[in-house]
Amino acid sequence: MFNIESIPLITLCFSISCLLVLLFYYFYFFTQLKITVEPKSEHRPISVIIAARNEKKNLEQYLELLLNQDYPEYEIVLINDGSHDGTKAYLKELDEKYPKLKIVTLELDERFKKGKKFALTMGIKASQYEHLLFTDADCWPTSKNWISKMSLSFQDKDIVLGVAPLKVQKSILGSVIKYETFHTALQYITYANRGFAYMGVGRNLAYTKTLFFENKGFASHQHLLSGDDDLFVQENVTPHNLAICLDQESFMYSKAPINFSSWLTQKKRHFSTNKAYKGTFIRLLGLYSFAQIGLYASLITCFIIAPSIWFIPLGILLLKWIVQWAVMLNPSKALKADSIRWILPYYDILYTFFLFFFAIIKPFTRQPKWS
Repeated sequence: MFNIESIPLITLCFSISCLLVLLFYYFYFFTQLKITVEPKSEHRPISVIIAARNEKKNLEQYLELLLNQDYPEYEIVLINDGSHDGTKAYLKELDEKYPKLKIVTLELDERFKKGKKFALTMGIKASQYEHLLFTDADCWPTSKNWISKMSLSFQDKDIVLGVAPLKVQKSILGSVIKYETFHTALQYITYANRGFAYMGVGRNLAYTKTLFFENKGFASHQHLLSGDDDLFVQENVTPHNLAICLDQESFMYSKAPINFSSWLTQKKRHFSTNKAYKGTFIRLLGLYSFAQIGLYASLITCFIIAPSIWFIPLGILLLKWIVQWAVMLNPSKALKADSIRWILPYYDILYTFFLFFFAIIKPFTRQPKWS
């Protein structure tokens, strides 16, 4: 017969189970932040692909940083996807100045909403080189060696995953976004190193033209707004065709959303692809999130219903934070997120709260439009 006095014990057992799951992820996955190939001094022609719609301000600020990269042979393929903000005129000016800039103009047809994947496909078709490097119009490289460092990681591989940190404002939201971006990078890189490559970041991703066309590009998920990075990687990665570039000169930056509304819109766009993930990745990511939320929920419950044994849940929480801090020490340095480790509990609590929030709203989100 169920005894109400057994609730604290059940809660503690559940919290310990969640902790064990998290410790498994920490030690099995998060300790695997490493490059997969040793770069060699071999340069290959590169086509940089950028799809832009109404991005004139960003192009004015960042495009010339890409056009002035220190690399012997490359082109910038800029797809002007139906812009009406003066992008066309601005690109015409640059076209006369930079021979390496190739402009692909797509006219906006209100009857047929084609989306970013169509624009990228047109850019890939227009490119002249086999090795393709992707970023967005609102991104800027951390150095003049961005193309060089990403290119060197190819070797005999078909896909290269890069790192794309976000510049955030000093606020609670900025703290959450900063930690989530770091955490996501840690996940997709270390999971890939364990044979579970489930995504890349479209702001800094490279692959070959042959791989794209032999596997029919984005055809299987063309109807989804997102997926040009995560779903493409899932469908085309093999145990032997993936490389990861962790050189900090290869990092590609962009500004984080400045308010909760714009961040929520961004997250909804990401959610639109989650249902199309392979079952293995849904379970892998879901179990981690469940354990993270479950641990905090069970410890809070235990604090409330059995305050006399407060030291036990507190000890469990401290153990989690200590192990997490030790495991994430080197990754935070490698991914240029050093400040995170000094107040890790603060970031972890905020992250868990929003993880729970998004888990609730996720089933009710609708797919946003490419604009």
